[in-house]
Amino acid sequence: MTQNPDAIIIGAGHNSLACACHLVSRGWKVAIYEQNANPGGAVKTGEYTLPGFRHDWAAMNLSLFAGSAFHQQHGAELAQHGLAFAPTANPFASLFPDGKWLGVSSDTALTTARIRGFSDADAAAWTQLTESFPADAEAILGVLGSPMSLRALGTLMGKTWWRRGTAGSLDLARFLTMSSRAWLDQTFENDHVKATLAAWGMHLDFAPDIAGGAVFPYLEGMAGQAFGMVLGQGGADTITSAMVAMIEARGGSVQCGTSVSSIEQVAGRAIGITLSDGTVVRAEKAVIANLSPRGLMKLTGGTGDPRHERAMKTFQHAPGTMMIHLAMDSLPNWPAAELKRFAYVHLAPSMDQMARTYAQAMAGQLPEEPVIVCGQPTVVDPSRAPAGKHILWLQVRMAPGQIKGDAAGTIDARNWQDAAEPFAERALDILERYAPGTRENIIGKHVVTPDMFEADNPNLVGGDQVCGSHHLHQHFMNRPARGYADGTTPIRNLYHTGAAVWPGGGTGAGPGTLLARKLVGN
Repeated sequence: MTQNPDAIIIGAGHNSLACACHLVSRGWKVAIYEQNANPGGAVKTGEYTLPGFRHDWAAMNLSLFAGSAFHQQHGAELAQHGLAFAPTANPFASLFPDGKWLGVSSDTALTTARIRGFSDADAAAWTQLTESFPADAEAILGVLGSPMSLRALGTLMGKTWWRRGTAGSLDLARFLTMSSRAWLDQTFENDHVKATLAAWGMHLDFAPDIAGGAVFPYLEGMAGQAFGMVLGQGGADTITSAMVAMIEARGGSVQCGTSVSSIEQVAGRAIGITLSDGTVVRAEKAVIANLSPRGLMKLTGGTGDPRHERAMKTFQHAPGTMMIHLAMDSLPNWPAAELKRFAYVHLAPSMDQMARTYAQAMAGQLPEEPVIVCGQPTVVDPSRAPAGKHILWLQVRMAPGQIKGDAAGTIDARNWQDAAEPFAERALDILERYAPGTRENIIGKHVVTPDMFEADNPNLVGGDQVCGSHHLHQHFMNRPARGYADGTTPIRNLYHTGAAVWPGGGTGAGPGTLLARKLVGN
């Protein structure tokens, strides 16, 4: 008789894989079922343009994974299964319409000197932030990495008060609720410096005026200087393939191309799943669903708790993203050659422009000037393209999941099939404006629209790459619903993980790691 697995996991995104790795390391037998042909969710790599050009489908920056508690614990074993990183000392820069640019590098003196070129006062403020970063980061990351339970929060608050005192603890709480604009306006005076940092909020769904957004520009700026950035050697899928190999080496299984049609329950307890072909698979200890809230409702038919069900049905998603993958004869013709050294170049000229872009996307409009994140992975890892060639990874932020209009008034299409090409051309026009002559070096192009992201991975509703807004009303204790931020659900033995669950999106594998530790007790 075939033994039932201890845990069944629905979906093979990186949180599922991290959860499974920790469980199998503690002796659990785990079976993962993934409807897609390949594991990884948004963390995968492929030759989407031309042979020999390896593009990251969505996630590119693996710094959160490399610095995660999960990697700290399991990194050595994952390295034995092929995990390899490609670090860079030049993580990001911003280029502005006036030709000026500002880059953050892991050389503190160099970064500070660049900021001094814009403002002596801002260089002094940056130095102060740099000096206080180790202590402040410990407190902030302590919150962001903590389980969202009353007991854990009570312990954390006690430690924070002991170390920082009442005033310091209140200052931390205030900072965690601040918008990017509020914090940047109170810290710096130069608009270029502010915009360089504010662009990081747009990687999630924090336009400059959204409460709670300040922490992300702060952490990315300070961590970028302190640690640089980490990409995956050969592609972001290095973490996916290594985790799958670890799971299988320890007796677990990852079955792709296998859809789950329902989660089976008896007397309010999850007992297994039914596959689309009718096969029933039982679980001895846990069914773990790496699903969007609406996906969880679909497979359960309801959780039996009206408050939880309402939270799942009304769960709000962030705006979508368009990706443009380019195979290139050469890097963009940036006005400063030094920009060819950076992993990311942001084209986001001001906080006001970012705020307009976000508001337009939220209103269902194609933004007139979307934020462009120009990833240059072959600067860090030349193996991703044939010798002498390059790839560009263009994130176009923000983009509406459902198109209601065009803020510029030039695109009539109201569906992504027809809007994809003209909106992509708008983004490429922006790139060309900043780096003239770049277009003629494009030798291959692949556009991924928000609806293509959702079709590939139903968790990315409307092209939302972080599976849910991180605004304060839907974060911390409320992600995805009050009382369920620890991955539990109203159905016994059914657990929820993935970016929709605290601590949310990103490649740090926090939701999967915290859940696995909860299940095994460490």
